[in-house]
Amino acid sequence: MAQRKITIRELGGCMGPIWSSYYGNCRSLLFMMDASDPTQLSASCVQLLGLLSAEQLAEASVLILFNKIDLPCYMSTEEMKSLIRLPDIIACAKQDITTAEISARKGTGLAGVLGWLQATHRGSG
Repeated sequence: MAQRKITIRELGGCMGPIWSSYYGNCRSLLFMMDASDPTQLSASCVQLLGLLSAEQLAEASVLILFNKIDLPCYMSTEEMKSLIRLPDIIACAKQDITTAEISARKGTGLAGVLGWLQATHRGSG
């Protein structure tokens, strides 16, 4: 089986002003939200909406990752989806949007992320 090369770049929220310089050739977008910090949820949602409205990302598949589910104070996926009005975002977005719960620190859910990446890039050169 032929191997594929996938380049992953981590661009933190404070790097938002330069995100657009990385949009070219982007076929997948992993957007991480902190499930343990409700005070940052609205700012994250605004950043997500900016990405979804970028014409260069119109064809990209999007995986929204709700991170830090290992912490005792994390919000459930359903709470987060409700607070950011995710069903409305999905209805209006051009992109295919999927969500997943993860703990980057403990590795929980990361196999699913890898599976999503593989499925998203299957058949694309």
